[in-house]
Amino acid sequence: MAPTPRLTLYSRDYCHLCHDMLAALEALRGEAGVPHFDIAVVDVDANPVLEAKYNELVPVLVDGASRELCHYFLDAAKVREYLGALG
Repeated sequence: MAPTPRLTLYSRDYCHLCHDMLAALEALRGEAGVPHFDIAVVDVDANPVLEAKYNELVPVLVDGASRELCHYFLDAAKVREYLGALG
């Protein structure tokens, strides 16, 4: 059995786009036909390296290999494509 894929959302507590993307990911996770996946939320402000890397791009969603899937807004089609390719 393959491990559950994990997507990482680089975020900020005070970022409304970050909250919106997390809500959209949760909705996507509940869709029929979408493989189950875990979401790790990482606060970029807690890590100076991540803050420097992602500062104005947050929210940023990356796959298990740290490749960017999207930023600012959820690209649901790209996430579905990525998850489908894992199956």
